[in-house]
Amino acid sequence: MPAKIVITASLTGVLATRAQCPYIPYTPKEIAEEGKRAVDAGASILHIHARKPDGAPAYDVETYRQIYEEVRALCPDVIINFSTGAIGLSREERIHHITALKPDMAALNMGSMNYAIYSPKTKEFYHDFVFQNPFSDIRFFLEKMNEAGTLPEMEVFDTGHIHNATPLMDMGILRKPFVFSFVMGVLGGIPISTQNLLHQAASVPEGSHWQVIGIGRKQWQLIAAAITIDGHIRAGLEDNFYLPNGDMAKSNGELIDAAARMVRMLGREVASIQEARQMLGLVK
Repeated sequence: MPAKIVITASLTGVLATRAQCPYIPYTPKEIAEEGKRAVDAGASILHIHARKPDGAPAYDVETYRQIYEEVRALCPDVIINFSTGAIGLSREERIHHITALKPDMAALNMGSMNYAIYSPKTKEFYHDFVFQNPFSDIRFFLEKMNEAGTLPEMEVFDTGHIHNATPLMDMGILRKPFVFSFVMGVLGGIPISTQNLLHQAASVPEGSHWQVIGIGRKQWQLIAAAITIDGHIRAGLEDNFYLPNGDMAKSNGELIDAAARMVRMLGREVASIQEARQMLGLVK
């Protein structure tokens, strides 16, 4: 039988605000409640950024600790995946919550890139910055994840980022299972298309676990394509506000429900939390 499809929910991110979507969770309690809605709809993994009460990004250990405890209270078995992405912080600040809390998984950004949002309407760039991830930092983060017993989720924004894993494998510090996330649709990275997804999927080492992360409304075409080639999928308000029919989702649960229904419509099954843990070697 074909392997079941693992669904990750990306609950909040750091860029999206309630001015854009009023349903973005900010506080630890809100994030946990959104996580529960996503799990009830079929998510096995929760990808989490921390926020301050006003919606600004938070990077302190205490906020992450509160989120961790709130999520565990509502979803005892879910796979928790914390972000390590940040601009303008020291590498120690980017990883200290992983060292302290030892989540199941953590994002490992695999390369540097321009990262921007462009508006054709106003002819302006928004959030125009360089996301810096030199090899020395990637290695530092990976070593800290290994010490914490946290599985790295390699976030790759372009084809070259996949191959950045090779020297880390050769050094013996990046070990199986290899988990890749193809982030597609960010300006500065690889665009969304089925052809590009096929190329990314063919570029990872044999036996790798991979999922697709589509940014924006074209996410749904990537999710459908990934399901047909045994890939796993991510949905949530961090990545896209809108349901396949164009309506704004009122929760992460609605987006995950739509993704789960798409899995079933294409003749596949959604993995349970325990099945996802088995695939990733995270069995408790």
